[in-house]
Amino acid sequence: MNKIVKNTLILTIITLVAGTLLGLVYEVTKAPIAKAQENAKQEAYKTVLADAAVFEEYADFNENEAAKVLKEGGYTGDDITEVAVAKDENGEDLGYVVTVTSHEGYGGDIKISVGILSDGTVKGIEMLSISETAGLGMKSTEPAFKDQFKDKQVEKFSYTKTGEKGDDKIDALSGATITTNAVTNAVDSALVYFQNVLGGSVNE
Repeated sequence: MNKIVKNTLILTIITLVAGTLLGLVYEVTKAPIAKAQENAKQEAYKTVLADAAVFEEYADFNENEAAKVLKEGGYTGDDITEVAVAKDENGEDLGYVVTVTSHEGYGGDIKISVGILSDGTVKGIEMLSISETAGLGMKSTEPAFKDQFKDKQVEKFSYTKTGEKGDDKIDALSGATITTNAVTNAVDSALVYFQNVLGGSVNE
């Protein structure tokens, strides 16, 4: 009986010490991890809106409002999870970076950042997370595909399999129509949010 009590006390002490050490490690690493994550986010934002000097969290972002806007626009397969305001070196607003998670990918969710100037021009898109098929859907991460959205001022995009021309036309990836559709809809979701919630201009 005494042995059982002794072993129980030892296990309890070990558990308490381990828990305390884990807590200390968390406190020590929390700030550096948060800083690294913020730096990575800023770099991703810079990729899609290179003219900006800094990006600040859009204080009025409401995820429920965003979901309602997308649903009304017919984009039920996407969620807007974050919005940042892009500012120049003088602190003037240039536009926004809208982060969209698409649930329509072939291999799972696709998370995308979309840079949009205040006049509605898409300056670029960047995949933040994607797990599509190698050699097919993963080609959406390559400039040849992503740059089709770059510097385009349109109300919405649509993809084509026939090579149809137009600023609003995106050439579908061969063998990866599902991925093409998911990415195109995600960019369109960002535009719908920009046009309906942000008023189409950061200066209004």
